[in-house]
Amino acid sequence: MVVAVGFIEEPSGSLLVAAGEPDADWALNLEVNPSCVIAVADRAWDAVAEALNQSDAAQAVTELILKYGTSSERLGRGPAFRLRAVGR
Repeated sequence: MVVAVGFIEEPSGSLLVAAGEPDADWALNLEVNPSCVIAVADRAWDAVAEALNQSDAAQAVTELILKYGTSSERLGRGPAFRLRAVGR
């Protein structure tokens, strides 16, 4: 499954993402199998998704809304993840 999602890049290179709905297919897939491949522009790498706790998820949603604007206001209803690179 290929999905385009907004993200926040952390200083470590990890990406923060959040689903707008609790039943978003991509988020449910990451909960079952946290292995994923990230592609940004001309870069691609293997990663693992780690569910964020409630406090970190709220911070990620705030940052996503500030970055992408009101189109992101639905975020927070679904799970949020930190996508960490594997093998880097």
